[in-house]
Amino acid sequence: MNFIAEIDVMPLKELLDPQGKAVAAGLKNLKLDAITDVRVGKHITLKLEAADKATATAQAELACQKLLTNRVIEYFTFEVKEA
Repeated sequence: MNFIAEIDVMPLKELLDPQGKAVAAGLKNLKLDAITDVRVGKHITLKLEAADKATATAQAELACQKLLTNRVIEYFTFEVKEA
């Protein structure tokens, strides 16, 4: 079966996000004062082949833990759907 994993990787909430701060400053310069905080992360889409959704979920989680995130400074969330 074919699956798609949609993964979001974000900096840990406890850590400063310099890229987010730079974007927030740029938005303030554009007079978008209603925006009070920005956090910048990344979105990753994986296409997987697996016997079932549980196996695809396990593969996506392993990819996140081993390669796609730096777990010291980032966290991840993901959703696996049939393709």
